Amino acid sequence: MPLISRILQKEIVIITGGPGTGKTTIIDGLIERGHTCFPEISREITLEAKKQGIEQLFLEKPLLFSELLLEGRKKQFHTATNQTANTVFIDRGIPDILAYMHYIGDSYPSFFDQACKEHNYSKIFVLPPWEEIYVSDEARYENYEQAKLIFDHLKETYQTFGYNLIEVPKGTVDERIDFILNQL
Repeated sequence: MPLISRILQKEIVIITGGPGTGKTTIIDGLIERGHTCFPEISREITLEAKKQGIEQLFLEKPLLFSELLLEGRKKQFHTATNQTANTVFIDRGIPDILAYMHYIGDSYPSFFDQACKEHNYSKIFVLPPWEEIYVSDEARYENYEQAKLIFDHLKETYQTFGYNLIEVPKGTVDERIDFILNQL
């Protein structure tokens, strides 16, 4: 079957939102329910940079970090199109990269925009800021106020590329997962 036919039959669903909104927990819950999911890859990139002596690659070399992230997310997209499952969930999409670059006020080459246009997702679920569950850690340097600003940039960036965002209401993990599954 040609690649384009597989892509058209495949639902590639993004779970996005600012830092600390429960994305990873939802992805983990979807996996527990037997769904095909791809995790967020920025932590892998950050940890690899730390091994090389760069404490926070996104802050020290944001364009390099973003280029590595772009390659990883493009790879995830293409791998997702080849999965046997009809629906694949991915923790963050390519437009997230641009949203973060907008947030820090950095410019980037046009191939970032082009990648957003060439890799289309079926649905975008966005998780709003939720102070009660927000936790900072070694890979999440943002405070809650910054997380809210990032959320705004995420919404704006996805909408710029023509996506209709589906906001996931606050609730238990199971309620949030049920909401997502009921929207497919």
